[in-house]
Amino acid sequence: MLIKNDEKINGFLFVAVLPFLLFAMAYYGFESSYVRLKTMEKAPDFMFSSVYAYRVIPNYLSIHVTEAVTFMVNNYVPFLKNFLLKQGTLFYHSIFLINSFFFVLSSMVLNSLLKLNPTGVPLHLNIRRMIHLLAVFFIVIAQYVPTNCDSIAIFFYLLGALFTLKYLENRKCIYFILLCLVVFISTLARETSCLNISFFAAMCIDFEKLKRKDFTFIKEIVLLVIAFVIPYAGLRMMIHQNVSFVEGIYFLDNFSSPFNLSGLLFGILSLYFSYLLCDEKGQIIIRKYLFFAIPYLIMIAMVGLFWETRLFLPLILTGIVTAAHQFKNVIPQQ
Repeated sequence: MLIKNDEKINGFLFVAVLPFLLFAMAYYGFESSYVRLKTMEKAPDFMFSSVYAYRVIPNYLSIHVTEAVTFMVNNYVPFLKNFLLKQGTLFYHSIFLINSFFFVLSSMVLNSLLKLNPTGVPLHLNIRRMIHLLAVFFIVIAQYVPTNCDSIAIFFYLLGALFTLKYLENRKCIYFILLCLVVFISTLARETSCLNISFFAAMCIDFEKLKRKDFTFIKEIVLLVIAFVIPYAGLRMMIHQNVSFVEGIYFLDNFSSPFNLSGLLFGILSLYFSYLLCDEKGQIIIRKYLFFAIPYLIMIAMVGLFWETRLFLPLILTGIVTAAHQFKNVIPQQ
């Protein structure tokens, strides 16, 4: 009994407490060109008058959590107000609370992902924790660009990956329905949700079978695309204001700035590192995934900044999860 309790305590410390502390170090220790967020008293107007206007879940969470934190500080812990304001505005602390909450949830989902045994051979606990720690560090490092949507998007992405593997493991429709719900809801947070479709397609589609006109998983993929398109298009029809579909075109900046080129190199090498750790089947998974993720990669090059390595996080985490598993019994035989 004592051993089991120790295991539970150690698991909680590793999966929840350690990631939270690392996340706090990033938000209150990292300094970059994005620290002006610390001086904002409330959600900036551009969140509701630009492409960010379509990210309704993080935007309204930012508003309501800031209101709740302000109420709590003013009415219940006023003696902490001066201390808190030295480290940033209450809006900034609210962003930290939102992101740290979803970051810890992401860590828990990642732990569940690494526990899956698609070939019946479980990872050794120490190996699983080292891989988990590596993934957590990648997420934390990218927090030198604090936003109100990335941690939410990463949580939903990992949750979608978990439901994908669960569905492929036992073919229970409930997991596919949950995956569709995750894609639908996460599209209200960030367009990264489309990568859940890429992951599902990479796990399911066999190009050799397609040549033989075997379209087994086409129906599921179409349903996932519909789950993405409905909220994506719906938001753009419902939000009646003059907002742009993109924040800007940065293609030339991405390939002319040494900072952006270093960010691109970081993303490529990180994914290449996990690719080398995979067996042959895992490498096939990653190649397929990158093929289906081409639209996302093009969007990063066009309207994102490579220096903001948070944009590569879903790809890097996919590589890490793929490297952690042997998918011989999951993907179709080539």
